[in-house]
Amino acid sequence: MFKIIVLAACLAIVIVAADEYHTHPRYKFEYGVKDGHSHDHKNQWEYRNGDVVKGQYTLDEADGTHRIVEYSSDHETGFRAHVQRNGNAHHPHGESYTNVDQEH
Repeated sequence: MFKIIVLAACLAIVIVAADEYHTHPRYKFEYGVKDGHSHDHKNQWEYRNGDVVKGQYTLDEADGTHRIVEYSSDHETGFRAHVQRNGNAHHPHGESYTNVDQEH
């Protein structure tokens, strides 16, 4: 009797695992950060419906430019990304880090 119960339980686990394998994945999310102290500005959104994923993320680069990446992925074409960079890169003037006293 115990063997039959254990066998039935194992069979039920295999059936549940097989059903989970064939589920249709679907999700959607988004988030953003805008920190005035650290100047960390970025956001992202993404959604998935089965084998199709689409999304976008943006961020402010340290050089002052703004990066926008739109991406998608599916079973037929694989992963594709389109990257845009807006603005002109600039670097603050001042002493080079090689001239800074390293003993402090």
